[in-house]
Amino acid sequence: MKENALIKVLSVIQENSVSTVIGIIGSTIAALFGGWDVALTTLIIFMAIDYISGLVVAKLGKSLKSPNGGLDSRTGFKGLMRKGMILVMVLVAALLDKVIGTSFVRDAVVIAYLANEAISITENAGLMGVPINPAITKSIDILKNKSKEAQEK
Repeated sequence: MKENALIKVLSVIQENSVSTVIGIIGSTIAALFGGWDVALTTLIIFMAIDYISGLVVAKLGKSLKSPNGGLDSRTGFKGLMRKGMILVMVLVAALLDKVIGTSFVRDAVVIAYLANEAISITENAGLMGVPINPAITKSIDILKNKSKEAQEK
């Protein structure tokens, strides 16, 4: 009976330890990126949508980035590396903000990459034959303008 209780206690400690480690890692990453806000969440979602929509375009044989217009592992790997580098640039911007004592560098970088990702998603949708709503193109223009304004500050 005591062995079962001990096993249950050890199991709970192990589960809590894993959760604690994951929480510490997650909060450290969020802190390094200048906090986990709507802009960063949106950027990561846009990056995922862009990558997936790029795969769909390639599967349809309409990719402008691969040699034959189809799926290509090298092209896909390059795309993942670009996404990773975008996150590195956001990290660099967030750390620069900490040194300078501001928050506009990170925000400008995130907004600029949001605009780029939105453009790429729209291009992928167009290659798939999806009509693009003018509200989307106007929103992208607004993002571009916000990015330019933030860079001029």
